[in-house]
Amino acid sequence: MSSLFSANASLEGLSEEPGSQSLKAKLDQAERLNKTKSLLLVLPLLAFILVFFLLPIGDMLIRSFQNPTLSTFMPATAHALGEWDGKAVPDETVFATLGGEILSLNQSRQIDRVGSDLNRVKSGMKSLVTKTARSLVKAAPAEGGYKAAMIQIDKRWGQLGTWTQLKVMAPSYSSVHYLAALDLQYNDEGQVIQQPESRQIYVGVLIKTLTVTLGITLLCMVLGYPLAYMLATLPARTSNLLMILVLLPFWTSLLVRTSAWMVILQSNGVLNSTLQSLGLISQPLDLMYNMFGTVTAMTHILLPFMVLPMYSVMKSIDNTYIRAAHSMGASSLRTFFRVYFPLSLPGLSAGGILVFILAIGYYITPALVGGRTGQVISNFIAYHMQTSLNWGLAAAIGSILLLIVLLLYWLYDRVVGISNMKLG
Repeated sequence: MSSLFSANASLEGLSEEPGSQSLKAKLDQAERLNKTKSLLLVLPLLAFILVFFLLPIGDMLIRSFQNPTLSTFMPATAHALGEWDGKAVPDETVFATLGGEILSLNQSRQIDRVGSDLNRVKSGMKSLVTKTARSLVKAAPAEGGYKAAMIQIDKRWGQLGTWTQLKVMAPSYSSVHYLAALDLQYNDEGQVIQQPESRQIYVGVLIKTLTVTLGITLLCMVLGYPLAYMLATLPARTSNLLMILVLLPFWTSLLVRTSAWMVILQSNGVLNSTLQSLGLISQPLDLMYNMFGTVTAMTHILLPFMVLPMYSVMKSIDNTYIRAAHSMGASSLRTFFRVYFPLSLPGLSAGGILVFILAIGYYITPALVGGRTGQVISNFIAYHMQTSLNWGLAAAIGSILLLIVLLLYWLYDRVVGISNMKLG
């Protein structure tokens, strides 16, 4: 026992020697150097993610709340409306401020732009502003006469609701774009209400997009699971040949694959011509420019993204489990559902979430194959970005779509996440 204590004491003495401390410092320095090298290697990737992923998302979120028309082009009016109590039609001071800035905008030829921006929030604002500008240019009222003159030009200036709508648009940041994206609006009393049924677009399209995306994901699961199983269990030579066929679509562009489906599905296309020549149909089937064409083309395009994750998981499943189940008297069907299928669930779930995320943001295929009735929410985002130039509404719709995807991913991780999977 005394010899053990003396050995420990000698080791402690060695660890306190200057040489051992120098060795520890060198090891710490080498470890810090390795961490620095690793950080430098990862730094380009982090910069890429920051510039091309995080910053665009942040810009989209900011734009979804921005409403800078009045605060930028008519700052005095925006300030006056901010101080207005909203209980009655404003006094002459507010009218004079608005009228003066309308004249200034008309002189600088920006009145049409401002009117178009205001019209996106409240229908009829562009005609009201431009009409008032033309009339004020012809006969500018004297000091203290803007209120009577503008009400005479258009009776809407004498209505409280017109000024309530302008007050809603006065702040630089507001939720008007999110309300429009959810088919809501402010009424003339400043309360949030449902838009008229004829103008309710986005909620229905969003629900349709989610339904179609879930349907495409389920179709890819049903079609991709047997194919992945064959790739994982067949001999290597046959499996490699099938893998080439699975990867073959990646050798052509997305536009080419979509165009090929247009050739197949159109009224005089390959499928309708074949069915008519066989006498199975007398009239061409309506296969394109609808939701059927969208689902068919997108399922084919996204199927490899389902097969590859499942194949990688199935290939790593040890056949020992299968043989052990058979040796204990389990049938092939029972072995599959109690042993093989639970082991393959990580690949199935990974492929499912990958296909879902890709499908919910698809644009080219629904635009070309789906037509008007087969469009999804991404087509409306593109319309507002490229045609109507209503970037705030496009950003709001995109933000809502991003929130839905994150929420569904969170539910997926809580319910069927890999961490919750257990062998049954």
